[in-house]
Amino acid sequence: MVVVTGMVGLDKRSYLEAVCRYAASCGIDVRLCNVGQMMYAEAPDVPPGKILDLPIKRLQSLRRSVFKDILARAAVEPNVLVNTHATFRWRHGLFPAVDFDQMRQLNADLYVCLLDGIAALHHRLLTEHTVEHTLKDLIVWREEEVIGTQMLCQAMDRPVAMYCLARGSSIQTIETFFRLVFDQTAKKAYLSYPMTAVVGLEQVKSQIDAFRQRMKRAFVCFDPGDLEESDLPAKASKALAAGKDFVELQVDGQLVHLSCEQIRQIERDIYSQTYARDFMLIDQSDMIISFIPPMPDGRAAISSGVERELQHAHEAAKEVYVIWPSSQRPSVFVTQTATEVFEDVDQALAAFARKGYIKDA
Repeated sequence: MVVVTGMVGLDKRSYLEAVCRYAASCGIDVRLCNVGQMMYAEAPDVPPGKILDLPIKRLQSLRRSVFKDILARAAVEPNVLVNTHATFRWRHGLFPAVDFDQMRQLNADLYVCLLDGIAALHHRLLTEHTVEHTLKDLIVWREEEVIGTQMLCQAMDRPVAMYCLARGSSIQTIETFFRLVFDQTAKKAYLSYPMTAVVGLEQVKSQIDAFRQRMKRAFVCFDPGDLEESDLPAKASKALAAGKDFVELQVDGQLVHLSCEQIRQIERDIYSQTYARDFMLIDQSDMIISFIPPMPDGRAAISSGVERELQHAHEAAKEVYVIWPSSQRPSVFVTQTATEVFEDVDQALAAFARKGYIKDA
C-alpha cells in the first residue's frame, strides 16, 4: 500500500498509470485509486474542474465516502497506489485533503510525494486546468504539499517512510518509482555533480549526463537534475537585459513563457527550496555518489554546492563515493569525507558490484 501525494499540475494520474503499466510488464498487478476521479464518480452532478468549489462539508463527506471504498479494496488487493493530495489551497483557503483517522486505517507502507519544476507545473496548469495562479503560488503550493505529507507520515500509528521524487520528463523516473516501491533490496543513491559551473560546456555536460544515466540503471537514484530551476533568475536577468519581459523555455517539446517579474519575485524561494530539497534527498538516500568531471583546462569542476553536499552526507553518516577523473588531485576536504574515491565510472561500478550493491558493472 503506497500513498502518492503531489500538488495540482503534476498530472499524477497519467504518471501513475504509466507506473502501473510498467509494473504489469514486470509481472506485478497494481490497483490505482485516483481519489479525485472517484470523488467525481460519487458526485455526477458536479462539472469537471468544479469539485473544490463545493461547500467544505460536502467535500469532506465525498472524500470520506471515497476513502471507505479504498479501504475496502486495500483489504483484498495486495498492491494498491492511492493518488491523492496532502493539502489543498483553494477558495476555502489552505485545508487538508485527507482525514487522519482514515489514513491510519489505511496503514500505508510508504508515502511518496511527487515534485516537478515550476515551468512544467505552469505549463500544465495553463493547458489542462483553469486554475488561476502566479509562479509564487506554485512554489508555495509545492512546499505546502511536501510539509503536509511529512506531517501526515508523522501522525501515523507506526513509523512510515516518506520519499520525495521528482516526476521529471524521463521514463527513468517511472522505473525509479517502481523500484523504490517494489524492490526493497535496491540501494538508494543521491547523485551529486556540478551544475552552474558547467553551463555552456557541452562536452563536460555530456560526461555528467552519461554518469547520471549509468547510475540510474544501477540504483534507485534521487537526481537534482530532474528538477533543476535554480538557473531561472539568471535567465530572467539575461532576458531583461535583452529587452524582453519573459523567459522562453522548452517544456515537453513546447515553448513556455515565464514572466521575468514573477521569476524575480520567487528568486529567494527558488534558492532556499533548492538548498533544503537537495539535503532532504540526501537524507532519504543510503549513499551519495558524486561525479567531478574535468574542465577543458584540466581542472576539476568541483563546486561549493557539491562540496557542501558531500559534507552533509558525511555528517549524516551516509556512504560517500566520489568519482574523480581529473588529473588534479582531490583536496583533503574531499578525501577525508569520502568512503572511497574512484578514477572513473567504470571503476566505481565495478566496486559497487564487488560490494553486492548491484548485480554487475
